Order: sequence, then structure tokens, then C-alpha cells
Amino acid sequence: MGKKLWRAVVAGGAVAVFTGVAAVPAGAAEGGVSFTRVQVNGGKPIVIGVSKEVAVPASFRMTTTHKWKWPAVFLYRGNADDRLWHAIETSDCIKVSSGVCDFDETMFFDPSVWDMHNSEAGAWKVAAEVYFQGGGGDTDDKGLTAYVKRNSRLTVNASPEPVTKGSTITVTGKVTRANWETRKYSSYGGRLVSLQFKPTGAASYTTVKKVYANGSGQLRTTVKASKTGTWRWVYYGNTTTGPSNSAGDNVVVK
Repeated sequence: MGKKLWRAVVAGGAVAVFTGVAAVPAGAAEGGVSFTRVQVNGGKPIVIGVSKEVAVPASFRMTTTHKWKWPAVFLYRGNADDRLWHAIETSDCIKVSSGVCDFDETMFFDPSVWDMHNSEAGAWKVAAEVYFQGGGGDTDDKGLTAYVKRNSRLTVNASPEPVTKGSTITVTGKVTRANWETRKYSSYGGRLVSLQFKPTGAASYTTVKKVYANGSGQLRTTVKASKTGTWRWVYYGNTTTGPSNSAGDNVVVK
């Protein structure tokens, strides 16, 4: 048997592929099935932009004596019908012992093809599900939280270039984030962003100051030129928006 692939829009009230079990029981396994070792994206947030499909790895172990089909873990809010994914692919059973299988899974999210809503950014619950051959199935809440976030971007410009030592360098930029509904990046005003500097020959950046973006997402500050090096902006994200850093802009100090 090859890998199994389901494609369906399930966010925003659209029809889900899995429709047999509407509620998500909490706690221990129901219906003679146990799901353990559940992981989604290694516990890291799922960050999605506006144009590229994002493939999210997941894995789980299923223990049951039932004859089964279509096991998977998925993200949901409210109840099992309010799900977030566009496609799920699971491996065949990786046999551990009699009645015990490990599975590798990939959840696919593609905002360029399927409609996504900005309100879908944030915390989602994780559940596991399987159908039984001949009817019925089991769905269990796993007590895990997965964060789905809108990607952010930063630009930078440091000038003048070159500059005389002791003179003023003006560093500007802009912070934007993915708007899933327009499929474009839009201004993300009011964000607290760190200005960092890495001297030529150094291995890492150091934060020099923190600056709030204006209502249009524009960043602007000044620093004194002391040595040649590279400037960049860094935004650390929040519960709905992923972190990002700009490219570096090198300024030669004479």
C-alpha cells in the first residue's frame, strides 16, 4: 500500500473529509483505541505566508485491536468539525508490535490555493482520529496546543554609506505581515522591533535599541557611527504572528 492523501478545505466552515465523529472526547482513549507520542511540527509554531504551501510534519502511535482505516492527527477549535488543514498525508503502519503502529504524517497548508482567514491565526487544539472498517471510529483530544501564525517580514536601510566616525546613521525599515484574506503582505503598525548591529568580523548581532513601528509599520531611528558593520531589524513575533529579521545593511565607517 502506498501513502494515503486526502485533500479538502476544512477551515472557515467548509466541509471536512472526516465527518464520522463530531465530538472530540478529552482524556483517555475512547472506542478501544489509544493515541500516544503525538507531535506536530516538533512543538514549534506553524508559520504561513501568502503564496507558498507549508508542509508540517507530525507523528503519532496508535494502539488498537480494531481493523482500521485513515488514522490522522489534526488541528481543531470548538469541535471536531472546525478543523484547519488543506491536505493530510499519512504513512502506512510502521509496525511496533501486534496492534501497535507508528505513523508519520504531513499536514499541508496552501494559502495560495485555499481560502484562509486572518482569524485562524492563533492557538489550535490537537486531536487524533481513526475510522474502523465496517463503520464507527474514535476521536481523542490530546491536550496539546499548536500555534498557527501569519508570517512577518522586515526591510532595512542604513544611511549614509559610507559615513564618518562619530556622525549620525539613520536606520529605517518597515514591518509587514501576511494577510491571508488578500494574499498580500500588509503594514503591521505598533510593533516593538529590535535594532541590532554586528561589527565586521564578529560572529553575532547585538541589540542596540528597541523601536516601535508607527501606525503604517514604518521604523526609523538614529545611532552614532562608531565602527564598520551591519545593521538589521528583528521582530520576535507574538501568538498570531511569526518572528522575522531583515536582511543586513552594511555601513562602512571611515
